[in-house]
Amino acid sequence: MACSLKCGSYFSGFNSNSMASTSKYFPPSSSGFLGKPLVLPDQKRGSGNCTCKSENKFSVQAETACVSRSMRWWEKNLKPNMVKIHSAQELVCSLQNAGDRLVIIDFYSPGCGGCKALHPKICQLAEQNPNAILLEVNYEELKNMCHCLNIHVLPFFRFYRGAEGRLCSFSCTNATIKKFKTALAKHGSNRCSLGPAKGLDESELMELASAGELSLSSLQLPPLKQDSMEDLAIMRSMELSGLFNKADNNRMKLGKESALL
Repeated sequence: MACSLKCGSYFSGFNSNSMASTSKYFPPSSSGFLGKPLVLPDQKRGSGNCTCKSENKFSVQAETACVSRSMRWWEKNLKPNMVKIHSAQELVCSLQNAGDRLVIIDFYSPGCGGCKALHPKICQLAEQNPNAILLEVNYEELKNMCHCLNIHVLPFFRFYRGAEGRLCSFSCTNATIKKFKTALAKHGSNRCSLGPAKGLDESELMELASAGELSLSSLQLPPLKQDSMEDLAIMRSMELSGLFNKADNNRMKLGKESALL
């Protein structure tokens, strides 16, 4: 945590040779705080002489203040059911492990004015709906993943539940928050799903895997359709082919280097 240190200090010491105390005054510093000048309290100014309680001891009298950097807006007022997502793997696992609970993915960007204005209301709605899970995705940190999911406008929301998978998706702002409230009222009621949670579409999983954002082997995927299985086989064969080609190129390069030697 970055802090700015502001001091108004006296340093008083004892001169063992002249047996006389000396002091030096360092003036306090001032800074702006919440639009108003902030001046930290200082020691009372004296005549320039200080007394020491005991010989050969150095005393420091200082008053310091550390003003913490204010929290970033997307970190403020987060509720227990709001979860920050750090990777595509974490996003997929969170959706699959949510069971029958409603899951809302909130795509935002720190530099998005609409996202910042909407954030307090989203936190309020999250508090009012504790059974829902809100997954917070920072577009700037996970840009490649967002491209694979075709997220091109912010703020953007996706609603998921159990075996039904994606229920709806839309963009809204403070002026159109009614979209969010309507979707929440429609899909927020508790209900049971017949089957495991679906999460992302198969095509999106493939896209994330091909972009190197996801390892399909570590996921518990539902049975794939025949065409999806064929696409997965082709993708894996292409990966293996690329590895073999790279190994052949390295072997040829070593052969040429040994010939030159």
